Amino acid sequence: MTAGAGELLGLFPPGSTTDPDGMLRVGGCRLDDVAAAHGTPVLLVDDRAVRQRARDYAAQLAARWPDSQVLFASKAFPCTAVLRLMVEEGLGLDVAGGGEIVTAAAAGADPARLVLHGNAKTGEEIELALECGIGTVVVDNTDDIDRLEALVPRGRVQGCLVRVIPGVQASTYAAYATGHAGSKFGLAPDAARAAIARIAASPRLRMDGVHTHVGSQILDAAELAAAVAPVAALGDFGVYDLGGGLGCRYTYADHPAALAEYLDVLTGAAREHLPAGARIWIEPGRSMVAPYAVTVYRVTTVKPGETTFVAVDGGMGDNLEVALVGQRFEAAIAGRVGGGEPVTVVGRHCESGDVLSAGVPLPAPRVGDLLAVPVTGAYCYTMANNYNGARRIPVAFADGGSGRLVVRRERWAELLSRDV
Repeated sequence: MTAGAGELLGLFPPGSTTDPDGMLRVGGCRLDDVAAAHGTPVLLVDDRAVRQRARDYAAQLAARWPDSQVLFASKAFPCTAVLRLMVEEGLGLDVAGGGEIVTAAAAGADPARLVLHGNAKTGEEIELALECGIGTVVVDNTDDIDRLEALVPRGRVQGCLVRVIPGVQASTYAAYATGHAGSKFGLAPDAARAAIARIAASPRLRMDGVHTHVGSQILDAAELAAAVAPVAALGDFGVYDLGGGLGCRYTYADHPAALAEYLDVLTGAAREHLPAGARIWIEPGRSMVAPYAVTVYRVTTVKPGETTFVAVDGGMGDNLEVALVGQRFEAAIAGRVGGGEPVTVVGRHCESGDVLSAGVPLPAPRVGDLLAVPVTGAYCYTMANNYNGARRIPVAFADGGSGRLVVRRERWAELLSRDV
């Protein structure tokens, strides 16, 4: 195994290795066995690593701030099996929309530990949340208050947080930044004060606290902690939901804060600015799941030229991150990890922007090779689509080597299932 292979393996889930014949093994599963069992493309999740990450988040936050709660941002991977794993580990769930409420319920989540987000919640979604007995609604705007006051049943009081724009400009992709002045999410401090006063005066709503979120894929913990002081300035509350946003290592140049460093910095800011008796919530998503999954494709064509294009049987139908924000991914030939000459890995969809990895070194790629792309555990499943009639891909849990299917591949007939 070359030095390049070792560096590349560092982007795969912990413990990933190669067998004597060179085949990549993730979570105890040989990738050729996974492909043979479930076809390609397939998303393989090292579920034991995800479970350990959930435990680490909960234990390390509690060690620093005992009155705390970790809520998994289910938008990152809204798969029933993944949410069930989080629930089994004692985490609450952040849900953003009706579909995530339904999935959380199917996963066995306690409705009291669900937190509903959204900048454009519909009446239907709020009704669904109220029917399931949701614990907390994050108020993003005054229309949320109007709908809640109209829909909360008489005799019931709904717990609320107010989402506040902290005025923090994060070093991330523009599409991922949410805490800057002018963000579409939340209320500026003066507007937040008015919303807080209105909720506090409402007989059907309970003002539990405030929420903030700086953005996603943020590598510097200080940027995440910078949101604490602005929300603290709004007053003393029982709950301060400090959101999520910690980034992960997609490529060699990424150096995110470690979990311990992030929590040290965040709780340090909390001790400086928040009431000692307050409860802290955090909402990790990407950093909880992204590093612990790999997408396995099969090479369908190799087109030599000024740029050698290696095309696979998936693409932006199962990974929109590259086309959406330009996120960099690395890749490996599953049976020959490391080394090679730069090529551009592209998908099968009718868009020039359907690129999975540009300039990635691959050793003599050929038709039929299995190609493994690491760090696909966040937002790839979430944003899967049917462009060009592609079927959404299956998800398998490594399960210590069994490669257990938890989401099957979409069937051709299901592409027509909504026709009337």
